[in-house]
Amino acid sequence: MTAQREPLRTWTVYGQRQLDRGHVPPVPERIDWGFWPGVGPGAELLGDLSGKRVLDIGSGPGHHAVHLARAHGALVDGVDASPTQHERATRTYPAEPGVRFVCADIAEHLDRVEPYEAAYGLRTFGCVDPLHLLPALRDGLADGATLVFSALHTDHEGRGPAATVSPRSGFIRLRDEEPIPVQIWALTPDCWTGLLTAHGFAVDRVELIRAPEPRDPVVVQLIRAVRRHTAD
Repeated sequence: MTAQREPLRTWTVYGQRQLDRGHVPPVPERIDWGFWPGVGPGAELLGDLSGKRVLDIGSGPGHHAVHLARAHGALVDGVDASPTQHERATRTYPAEPGVRFVCADIAEHLDRVEPYEAAYGLRTFGCVDPLHLLPALRDGLADGATLVFSALHTDHEGRGPAATVSPRSGFIRLRDEEPIPVQIWALTPDCWTGLLTAHGFAVDRVELIRAPEPRDPVVVQLIRAVRRHTAD
């Protein structure tokens, strides 16, 4: 838990500022793994979710979980360690059918529930130490479960990913607000693939999602993997 205190502090401050601003993102019409609506693949990467128990890793204000429940029939647990992010979700969706919001560290949560049939994280994997997250997912997903996530590859300053598992400093910027310091794990595709393989996953898709504006240097990495069967 000690290694997660800094990210928790960051996202608690962020969530409180969004609560103060009254910012409620709408339920999207599709899942966008990058920052740009309509760019790249959508929820089809997760497969058929109807009636399946699905984990939203770092669910934030909850709108993606609600989309998957409403549009795809998924039974989604949205888990976020930040109490203010959790409050945003529960304040907006206090009794959404097919959705449950949980305020907890992801590893602690996965240690006390039955394995999930699918899991996803929208731009959240770069905000948590993968050496904290991946062992928990290895043990918390059922054999054959699909894991899809996106993470920062190249930032707005043009800094590319690292080949080693170490965070770098960055900032979250909200209009008319002081920047919020954040730790970012921006890793190369090979680094992510190696980590996932070492933690019981078989990677079957890696894609770079680029901004539609050519002058925008931001690139998001999208990865799909499958939890290998325990005997594999």
